[in-house]
Amino acid sequence: MFYNCDCIEGSKTHIEDNSVDLIITDPPYGIAGDTLHKHYNRNEDYVLDGYIEIPKEQYFDFSRSWIKEAERVLKPGGSMYIVSGYTNLIHILNALSETQLKPVNHIIWKFNFGVYTKNKYISSHYHILYYVKSGGKPTFNTHSRFSDSEKDEFNGSLNYQDREDVWIINKEYKAGQMKNKNELPAQLLAKMIQYSSNEGDLICDFFLGSFSTAKVAIGLNRKACGFEKNSIAYNYQISEIGKVVCGELINQFRTPPANKYFNQGKPMDENEKNIIIQRFTELKNNGTPKKKIIEILVQDTGRGPWSLNKIIKSI
Repeated sequence: MFYNCDCIEGSKTHIEDNSVDLIITDPPYGIAGDTLHKHYNRNEDYVLDGYIEIPKEQYFDFSRSWIKEAERVLKPGGSMYIVSGYTNLIHILNALSETQLKPVNHIIWKFNFGVYTKNKYISSHYHILYYVKSGGKPTFNTHSRFSDSEKDEFNGSLNYQDREDVWIINKEYKAGQMKNKNELPAQLLAKMIQYSSNEGDLICDFFLGSFSTAKVAIGLNRKACGFEKNSIAYNYQISEIGKVVCGELINQFRTPPANKYFNQGKPMDENEKNIIIQRFTELKNNGTPKKKIIEILVQDTGRGPWSLNKIIKSI
């Protein structure tokens, strides 16, 4: 389900309404991206030719057109991540404001561009806009990467840290390998795919480029589709994606342990509260330290320490 054509017309022809679970895409820069190597000291010897740029004066109309198509093909509850630089971010935001898609997060992806400046601050991040389509429950796999109780060396929650809206993920440098003008790293793509889709879901990229989104999606046992207008990139990558084995990346990413707080967020009736209070009183009378009591109650009830402490304070 990959097409060598313009994504706007191509989606109208090839993708049905409400059929895509997740869209992850990195639109053209709109800043003369075909000449960026002159500013970033890049070696273009292994970069595929044919990059298609969008003139700045056309960027808003272009954004409006493809985002409207993205809204149409997303399932109710489906998610979309758009990766963008700052220069034309306003056009993408304005185009999104004309849809019924709902903003969830504005994520900052921090990494070093490799550009040097003397008279202004150095650009070191991209923007990732995370939106969902109303009408259905969005997929968000809160514990797909870290369980609710995994801690770092300073006792900080790894799950909390992984879900903060500033991501530090380095680009992949593929010296001596053919590549597209701009490729998103597999770690970045996997994070979005793991949180916002399930195995077997359909993931679409409106601007395939290096086919990175599709490759990671298939590697994580999802289905993929998308569009690439550049025939040189399309012809090269369509043969490369044929080498990707469905599900081959699953074992390369960690499986988190089971959650300890398996009842967290669920309603608690008076009977359960009374049982917790009775158990706390028994353990306290036996001389068990409060910290240890909380650990025991967490294990017994599947409730989080905060809610258990709240009940204990009410005694």
